[in-house]
Amino acid sequence: MLERIKSQLEALSSAERKVAELVLEQPYTMMQAAVADIARNAGVSQPTVIRFCRSMGCSGLPDFKLKLAGSLVTGVPYVHSSVRPEDPTSEIVAKVFDNTVTALLKSRNDVNPQAIEAAIEAISRARRVEFYGLGNSGITAADAQHKFFRFGISTVAYADTHIQMMAASVLGPDDVLVAISSSGRSRELLDAVEEATASGAIVVAITASGSPLARAATIALMADTQEDNETYSPMISRIIHLVLIDVLAVGVALRRGPGVIGQLEKTKHSLKAKRLAERTEED
Repeated sequence: MLERIKSQLEALSSAERKVAELVLEQPYTMMQAAVADIARNAGVSQPTVIRFCRSMGCSGLPDFKLKLAGSLVTGVPYVHSSVRPEDPTSEIVAKVFDNTVTALLKSRNDVNPQAIEAAIEAISRARRVEFYGLGNSGITAADAQHKFFRFGISTVAYADTHIQMMAASVLGPDDVLVAISSSGRSRELLDAVEEATASGAIVVAITASGSPLARAATIALMADTQEDNETYSPMISRIIHLVLIDVLAVGVALRRGPGVIGQLEKTKHSLKAKRLAERTEED
């Protein structure tokens, strides 16, 4: 509900916007307040409060309070922001899937095509591409390296902070560093980015908007979610990072032309002997 209010804020009338801003400032107070109190505190009429609730897709104030309360319920710390201990397995499945799908759709709508285009261009022309990440982001960096080396690009993924620092120092103007971080506030990663920038390399960041990493990057690809990474394991942001890597991989493959298809075909054929043949009905 709070996310819906933020996204529709500019579309509301000036009077309804006053109610919206009050809810965003004092969500827990609004859950207990009567319509007269809300109207008085927002400086609007009581019918305006009801109109605001209906603008948010609710039948009235009680329905709005119910949905607001649902959006303020916290999940299980260090596990997931939406599930609760008493949830049945079917509810856990629905919540995890729904949260992820919603976050992906929001990320798709928020993506900056110009930034994606700039990142694809830089990677396509790079002499060498390095992927840096720590913790969960280190796994994403390894996944990225696994995709891009098949294009015939010199690539490597580092999750060790000492190696990141040393490797960044020998990058040059023809190289690209892709730095991946959910928070964008990892000091060691920022140190490596600063070193790479000083060496003249282009830095592409996949991170949260407004973060120190986003500000330090040459090109920033924003991956914003409502997930509190200080309290919960970064599940949703990791999925968004992987999808952005896929977008870059597809874009680079198309940019580099038909030759990439031949390289991808060679890598596929190289694995055929490693797989068991499919069984037929006669078998």
